[in-house]
Amino acid sequence: MSTHNLTKAALRAEGLPRRRAMNRLMELVAWLAAALAIGILVVMVWSVARRGAGALNLDLITKTPVQFNFGNAPSGLSNAFAGTLVIVGLATAMALPVGILVAIYLNEFARPWIRSSVSLALDVLNGVPAIVIGIFVFGLFVVGHGQSGYAGAFALACLMLPLVARSTLEVLALVPASLREASLALGVPRWRTTLSIVLPQTLGGIVTGTVLAVARVAGETAPLLFTTSIVGTQLHWDPHHALQTVPVAIFELSESANPADHAQAWAAALVLLLFILCTNLTARWLATRSRRKITTAR
Repeated sequence: MSTHNLTKAALRAEGLPRRRAMNRLMELVAWLAAALAIGILVVMVWSVARRGAGALNLDLITKTPVQFNFGNAPSGLSNAFAGTLVIVGLATAMALPVGILVAIYLNEFARPWIRSSVSLALDVLNGVPAIVIGIFVFGLFVVGHGQSGYAGAFALACLMLPLVARSTLEVLALVPASLREASLALGVPRWRTTLSIVLPQTLGGIVTGTVLAVARVAGETAPLLFTTSIVGTQLHWDPHHALQTVPVAIFELSESANPADHAQAWAAALVLLLFILCTNLTARWLATRSRRKITTAR
């Protein structure tokens, strides 16, 4: 028997043709799954854009809602956009420093059993449904005190905290150990090494995690229904009082019987969708930039 026939027989005995066929089948399934996901996203974006583009104008952002609008006066959702900016900004201010400090402690100072325990707690918190967070904050701050922008911001901060901490933890783990060892060998304290050597290498990754967390909570409705949803139509920025938000406004407008309210809901949803799209693109750009910086440092 020739060497060629022996080789073919050996490959057939090892099942190489079958493995190749299975590999191609799995690749095809993966491509189909990716195409299905992209197709669903395209259909959703097109549906929202088609329904909301007609009501998307400057009045939507600059005018306040007009109840019982019989004279066709300009009506918008400026109070909802202002409330969303205030609440998401406060939530970021609450979650960002705590999440970064937790990640620094776990990666740089904590013992292995503490790191694993706290990481598990962060994963559990990340999986808690948003409505459960809303009920928790409702019982903690709203009952006996009333709704406020601070309560809504705290609820969103609880959702942001595990995302910021885990993303920062992953970026800190990518920093080469040689940088830490070189700094410590020069007699620099560990806290100064972390502050001056490690953190500057991870700023892009931290900003990326923060941007993704903001995009994650910007569309949350359930926690805000419990904490800051009983509002009027006036525009104000004081978080001591309940503030209207874009997700809650979309929910309320979608329940209305007026077709004009439905058009405004679709337009607000389109603005929210564009915001999330822009934040995700920004996060991907920052993540790529941070990864290149860390790779260069190695």
